[in-house]
Order: sequence, then structure tokens, then C-alpha cells
Amino acid sequence: MKSLGKILGLFFLGLLLIIVAAGFILTHLFDPNDYKDEIRDLAREKANIELTLNGDIGWSLFPWLGLELTDATVASASTPDQPFADLRLLGLSVRVLPLLSKQIQMSDIRIDGLNLNLQRDEKGHGNWEDIGHPQKTAAADGEPAAPAEPEKTAETPAKRSEPMKLDIDSLIVNGARVEYSDAQKGQQFSAESIQLTTGAISEGQAVPIKLSAFFGTNKPLIRARTELQGDLRIDRNSKRYQLENARISGEASGEPLNGQTLTYSMQGQILVDLTKQVAEWSNLKLSANQLRALGEIKVTELDQKAPKLTGGLSIAEINLREFLSGIGHQLPPMNDDKTLRKFELVTRLSGSPDSVQLDDLKVQLDDSKFTGNLAIASVTKQALRAQLKGDQLDLDRYLLAPDEKTKSSTVARNAEVKESIAKAGKNGTSDLPNAPTQQAWSNTPVLPIERLRKLDMQVDLNMDSLTVKQQAISNLAVKAKSANGLLTLENASGNLGSGSFSANARVDVRKAIPQLTLHKQIKRIQIEPFLKTPEHAAPVKGLLDLQADLTTTGNSQREWVAGLNGTSKFTLNDGMLVDANVEQQLCIGIATLNRKNITRDFPNKSTPFEKLQGSLTFTNGVASNPDLAVSIPGLSVTGHGDLDLRVMGLDYRAGITLKGDQREMPDPACQVNERYVGIEWPLRCRGPLELGAKACRLDKAGMGKIAAQLAGEKLTEKLEEKLGDKVSPDLKDALKGLFKR
Repeated sequence: MKSLGKILGLFFLGLLLIIVAAGFILTHLFDPNDYKDEIRDLAREKANIELTLNGDIGWSLFPWLGLELTDATVASASTPDQPFADLRLLGLSVRVLPLLSKQIQMSDIRIDGLNLNLQRDEKGHGNWEDIGHPQKTAAADGEPAAPAEPEKTAETPAKRSEPMKLDIDSLIVNGARVEYSDAQKGQQFSAESIQLTTGAISEGQAVPIKLSAFFGTNKPLIRARTELQGDLRIDRNSKRYQLENARISGEASGEPLNGQTLTYSMQGQILVDLTKQVAEWSNLKLSANQLRALGEIKVTELDQKAPKLTGGLSIAEINLREFLSGIGHQLPPMNDDKTLRKFELVTRLSGSPDSVQLDDLKVQLDDSKFTGNLAIASVTKQALRAQLKGDQLDLDRYLLAPDEKTKSSTVARNAEVKESIAKAGKNGTSDLPNAPTQQAWSNTPVLPIERLRKLDMQVDLNMDSLTVKQQAISNLAVKAKSANGLLTLENASGNLGSGSFSANARVDVRKAIPQLTLHKQIKRIQIEPFLKTPEHAAPVKGLLDLQADLTTTGNSQREWVAGLNGTSKFTLNDGMLVDANVEQQLCIGIATLNRKNITRDFPNKSTPFEKLQGSLTFTNGVASNPDLAVSIPGLSVTGHGDLDLRVMGLDYRAGITLKGDQREMPDPACQVNERYVGIEWPLRCRGPLELGAKACRLDKAGMGKIAAQLAGEKLTEKLEEKLGDKVSPDLKDALKGLFKR
């Protein structure tokens, strides 16, 4: 037995020596470079590849089946003179004996200088798409090619073979480059200086990998340096791929960043399970300059057309102003440059390839907090959905500060008003102010028409407190929607001071000229804050009740005002005409009739009233008021006239009537007697709207009629005394009518 074992040992040793010798002889006597032409023909025939081997082919047979290619190019056989890939070096080797047991044991795989140039032409055809599709060859002598024989199907299903086990010492890629261009879209993408190194690659074992590259695009122009590190675990049996301890980091710059640099980093655990059709990134840590965030992302139904996304995101407190500036987005000047210094966000994520939704959203912006849901229902259709509730927001802080042009316009307008006030005089005895003639509104377009035509929006907003134009609105509710160029404000309501307001509106941009409609109702809102400016006090005070139905067209302030049409009714209760003493104007009129001069000052500079009411009809920017009525203790005021909103001017005629109150006047020159009761004393108001009642003067032409009326009444009284009962009643009435004309 020992001799038999010894003989078998010698036999196998000899056989091994023969194999080694055969391998040595083959590798030294057989040169694969002699078969380059056959290799090219085979590649062209079987794979439609034009393979050019400029360098030598190196190989080994035993114990390693090795191959080394240098200086090779690859092109489609359809365009052989336009290679899309070239390679400086490819080296790999496989142990021969483990192949017998379906094991692939490889040494280092090395790829140097790989360049891929992928191009899609104007017709959308890629220069790589013909690879793997052999060209059809015509039959000889013009005969039709014989149909290919159908493949014979096995009567019994083939037994599923066991997958081969993979074992590679390492994979090294140096200096690779990939370029992609699309002539149809004019887009280009590149990845340069690609470096890839791995540790030992073995089935089911974690493989350390490191990948770095420089990426670039032309639309928009972006350049980025990126590095990926982690431990890759591959389980081919369960189709499960993991990248543990993943870290992606780098820097980016380009047009979207306006010359600034974004430094970014992402960490976490990445899993792709093709059996369950799930991909997820857990323990996600994200940083981008000052921004820090935590989260997780999970994508399910990978095999469907619209995979589903779920997850969560939390952004730590950040100075949003500094962050935006650091990525090249300088904010325009705001009324308060201390805004946007605190921002936090927590939300749950869900979505699809064309949508994203933020549920259970919690946002803190400076001193304001918001909760609710926010979604882009369709990215392609720009469909926005928002349902938010906030505690407080001072919107004035975030409004854009007026630019120099606006300031200059405001200064010019204020100068015009000041000049009118100066001409009005302090005692109201000067001539009427000149009527304004300058347009008070801007021609700058206001609405983004093209964007509104595409906008698909549904918004439901509730605020406990909102400050706008220094006015605190409580219990604000806004509901609006937009679709197909029609923007509808279904409701805007809230409380303002002791009053309330509600409104609905519509903006229609489907036609060339936008059309706007507004219905508004106001109840007992203090009007003074809306009329006063830093330069001028409000001309009138009081609690306003208003109902308005208005329409207009255009896309600028000037067009809106010039096209304003509609109706409105208003009542102002418990108010005051500021710096306008109606009693003074009445005293001037009486003193004129008494032929006396006023010698005292009037202590009251303003006139309180119980109620001011009327209606307005708007016609192309001019508001006509036919029925102004003001109730003042002891007096009544009526009037009619126009408010020209285009130039912010007024032109009114009013009448003051004594209702029987004959209290002592502040000046002896205007003492009231019974003859003045019931007479309507005429006023004329003209000038800038900011002047209010300060633009009113006693109407001298109307005073002449009153003087004639009073003189006629006195003459009639004397005739009656002299004639007594000698004159018939009909003649007396005729005389009275004569002197009253």
C-alpha cells in the first residue's frame, strides 16, 4: 500500500510538472499579439465593436490566468473613426485551480487612464448604443438572407447553477475620466481624475472603498470635488448591498453660488435591498457650510415607475442670513437687517419622483413659530400646497427697504404736499390750494404674469397675530387657490383693534391684460393708522364701516388706479376732522355778513363729529361722492364732489347748516342770530387728498347769494311792516321768492 501511495504521489507530481511545463511552453511559445486581427474581427462580428489594440497583450496561464492590455480604444463598428473609450492599461489575473470549484480568486485589478466620451446627437442617439448589436450582413449574390433558425427550447427547465464565489485582492482605478454630452439639450457632464481603491473583495465581507473625483456641468456651470468612503458589503444571493459608515464630502462652486464655495458632508448607513425593492439612508448627518441637519430617508417600490419616499429631517438652529450669503445669495436690504438670524426646522418627509411633502412641520423663524403641512404636489406643474398656523409675525421687518428711486418719489410728493399746506395758511383764510396734477403711482409691473399663469396653488394660513404697516391683525385667516391663470382669494379675515374685516378677491391673468376683482367689508376699524405717514398726520379719525365692490385691469399701480371701477358705501363714527375747524369757517362766513373782522383765535384746531357717511362711485380712477353727510353737534354738513385717485386730489363742494344751536361764538364778530339758522353756508374743498378738511375754504361766490338772500328777507320784512294787510298773500309769496333767488 505504501508503494501504491508513493506511486500515486509521484504520478500526480509528474502530472503537475507536466501542466506547469505546458503552461510555460504555451506562454513562451504562443504569442496572443499574433492574433490581434482575429480578436478585432471577433469583436466586430459578435459585439459590433471596433477594437483597436495599439499596445502589446501580455498574458500568463498558470498558476494565474493573467491578462494585460495597453493602449486600446473602443468604438462602435457603425462609427469606427469615433472611439468613445480608450484605455492606457488594464491588468488582471485569476487563479486557475479554484475555477474548477467555481471560485474566482483574483489578484489586484488595475485600470489606468480610462477615458469614456459618451455623446448623444441631435436625434437623441448615443454613440454607445450600437454596442452588443451585430450588424446584419447581406447574403451573397443578392440572395435574401436565410432566416435564422429558432432556438430550441429545452424540454425541461435548466437547473439553476450556483453562483460563483468572488475573491479579489483589490481594485484600483487611476486617472479615469468620463464625459457625457447631449446635443439635443445642450448639456454636458464630466467626471475627471477619478481615483478608486478598495480593500480585499470577498463575498459577504465588508470591503473598504475610497472614491474621489472632480465633477462638472455646464447648465448650470458647476464644479465640484467629491470624495466617498465607506465599507461596502455585497450579498448577491439576497441582492442586498450595503455601504456602511458612508461618508461623502467635498466642495462645490459655480454659477448658482455666485463665486462662493459650498463645503458639504453627508454621513450614514446606506442600504439597497433589491429583493424587497427598498433603499434607505439611516443615521443621516448632513452639513453644508454652517448648516447642520439630521435625518433618514427611505425609498420603497424601486421596481415601480413612481417609487415612494418617506423619512424625516431636522435642521439645527442656523443664522439663515449668513448661510445664504455664504452660498452666493445676498439678501436685498430689508427694513430690519437683524431678521433671518434664527431658523430651525423639524418635519416628516414623504413624496415621489415628482412630489415632496413636509408633514408635521415645525419651523421657527426669528421670534415666529409655524406648524402645519407644506407640499409640492407636482414639481413639473409647480403645484404648491400649504396649510400653516403661526403664532406671531412682524411682516414689516421683512419687507424690502425703499430704494433711492422710491425715496426720491416720496420726497417729491411730500414737498408738493408741504407746499400746499403752506399755501393753505394757518387760519383758513388764504386762497384755495391748487389742484394736484402729478401722477402719484408707479408704472413698475407688480405681478409676475407668466409665473401666475403656470401656478397651481392651494394655501390655508392662520395667524394669531400679524403686523403689517405697523398694524397688528389678530385671528388672521387666509385661504387662496390658483389654477390655470386664475388666482382666487376665497377669504381673508381678521380682527384689527376693536373692529374686523373680511375680503375676497380674484386675479385673472388668462388674458393679455390682467383683470382684478375685490369685495371688501370693514366694521368699526380705526382709520387713522392707515391714513397717517411719518411725514403727515391723518386728516381724519374715526371708526370706519365700509363695503366695497371694485374691479380694475392692468399690472401696475398706475394702471390699477386708472382702471378702477365699482361702488362703495362708508360710515365713519365718533370721528374728528384733524386740524380743520368747521366752526372757524362758519364764523368767518358770519363775520363777513356782519361786516366785521375776527379778532380772536379759535382754541379748537379740530372738529369732532358724530357720523360721516356717504357712497362712492368709481369711474376710471375717479371716485364720485354725491351724498356726503356729516353730523356735528349743532351743525350738519352735506356735500358732493370727486376724489381723483390718479393724482390723489379732491374737489368738493359742501354746505354747513346751523340746526338752531346759538351758543356764544368765540369771537364777537360772528355772533349768531336767528336769521342765520337753517342757512347752508357754502364751502369749497380742493387740493391734495392729504390735506383733508384743511383744503376747504368758504365759497365766496356762494356767500354773495346768502348775503342777497338775507338782504331780501330783511326788505320783505320792512315792506310787510309798511303795507300790512294791504298786500295779498300771493304777492307776499312772490316777493319772498324774488329775493331768495
